[in-house]
Amino acid sequence: MGEPIAAANLLSLYLQAFDTQPGISIPFKDLDYVKVESWLTSILELDPPGQYPLMMASQVYGQVLPDLKKQRQMGEFVYRQFLIDPNRRWRWLAHAAIMAKHRLNDPALALRYTRALSEHATASSVPDWAKQMHIFVLEDMGEIETVKILLGGLLVSGTVTDTHEVHFLTERLKALQSAEKSSTPSKR
Repeated sequence: MGEPIAAANLLSLYLQAFDTQPGISIPFKDLDYVKVESWLTSILELDPPGQYPLMMASQVYGQVLPDLKKQRQMGEFVYRQFLIDPNRRWRWLAHAAIMAKHRLNDPALALRYTRALSEHATASSVPDWAKQMHIFVLEDMGEIETVKILLGGLLVSGTVTDTHEVHFLTERLKALQSAEKSSTPSKR
């Protein structure tokens, strides 16, 4: 058609409406996710800056219950697509990381996604909280010494300049250090 963005939008609408056709309604869990992923990939190829396919993957098709396999498949799709354009697609991987942590109960997967955010989403337009998510996943995993080192390194490096963020990270570090001191038996 010579209009890739218009074609991408039409494909998005078609895919979005596929589960509800005249006379039938197909639950998301019954869709063929290999085909869904193929459609989403095609849409992104037509409109690489487009965000809608990643939103659909992470917030629509990635929320299908109770199929954890399909949720993981959409998370991996978002992860692969994030790596193609991390500074533009970071928010969808952040969402996938939250899903991995809370819905899939898979902290290792959440850590993989959040580390990718930290390593690849480096533009100034990417908020600090997204770049720092891995620290709090590590904290949830009980890696307190690593967290203290990372927080200390962030604060000393000066990479965090927002005064509210500096205050938050400083207080978090102090709380971790205080918790460690109170749990350590005193020597007599």
